Amino acid sequence: MKVITDTLSFDELKRMAASTFGDMVKVVVDLDKNLVALDAELHSDLEALLMEQGSQQKSLWGINLYPEMTGDDFIEFDSMINMRPSQGNRSRGVDNGELRKKITELVAKRIKR
Repeated sequence: MKVITDTLSFDELKRMAASTFGDMVKVVVDLDKNLVALDAELHSDLEALLMEQGSQQKSLWGINLYPEMTGDDFIEFDSMINMRPSQGNRSRGVDNGELRKKITELVAKRIKR
């Protein structure tokens, strides 16, 4: 597991995908601290790592990245940790378009092609 506070090369993201799921990397973003945690088998492991480092659960969102894909197919908004009815998110996705936009921007800032 790795927490990115600066940037990660796209080549490193591809290597992570190849060494785990083959075509995908599980990621949890902290929208308040602008952090990206990645490279684990479960989103919940990444969520726990960030919370141990002081992140608040309400700011954490799980996604999947597909390095071989482009456009909208690069990011998949799907994780059990996203199910938060108390925050108005009743699915494994990220229902709020503004949150999806912030997540996409943070990923673009931290992962350089």
